[in-house]
Amino acid sequence: MSVIYMLLIISIIVAVIFFIAFIIAVKNGQYDDSYTPSVRMLFEDELVKEQPKPSLKTKKTN
Repeated sequence: MSVIYMLLIISIIVAVIFFIAFIIAVKNGQYDDSYTPSVRMLFEDELVKEQPKPSLKTKKTN
């Protein structure tokens, strides 16, 4: 039973270390995309088709 407690504690410590490493990497800009904005203008934008606006029809009652 003590082995399970030891493995649980070790796994929590490893998870905390990886989480701290991830937070540090994000703060240092490791995941910032510096390539895509420079080539975005080279790609053609997809044309957006305008949807027809629904016409408002009013019924005249006599």
